[in-house]
Amino acid sequence: MFIRSERLFLRPAFAEDWREIHAGICDEAVVRMLLSAPWPYRESDARAFAALPSEPLLPRCVITLPGADGAPVIGCIGLDRRADGVELGYWLARKHWGRGFATEAGRAMLASARAVGHRRVHAGHALDNEASARVLEKLGFRPTGEVRFQYSTGRGAAMATRRLVLDLDEAARNDPEPEMSAAA
Repeated sequence: MFIRSERLFLRPAFAEDWREIHAGICDEAVVRMLLSAPWPYRESDARAFAALPSEPLLPRCVITLPGADGAPVIGCIGLDRRADGVELGYWLARKHWGRGFATEAGRAMLASARAVGHRRVHAGHALDNEASARVLEKLGFRPTGEVRFQYSTGRGAAMATRRLVLDLDEAARNDPEPEMSAAA
């Protein structure tokens, strides 16, 4: 799936993206906020991630920042099937934090999720990750009241995560931003 937003282009990862993926996520401050990414994050981990097949209803995209010098990979975002339903996950390279890219990519991915028929999306964030909490709040996610202790491969220990949920039909009615275009 290819998704264009105001500043970003989301697309499937290609095998040759592994170096940029590795450069962006090979940062303990990034990995410690994720559940499944290992620390240290090795080149082989990036190669394996870039080789994962994409499913049309559960897209996994690299986030690129188009500009005069190309479109470097600045992070990843995607949907995954979990026990309690479809879940949104994402990360951004540290040098791109605080510029609204996670929120923009999230809006684009959620518009695409709605377009392919998803009606409800779950998400979670580490309790010590206030930046991700703000992103999910801006996207319209609401706390479920549940806190889970989940094993984080990057931390090598369990971490407390707050669970959130978003009704996509309600979010579409309340979102002042226009729907983002998507192409399969």
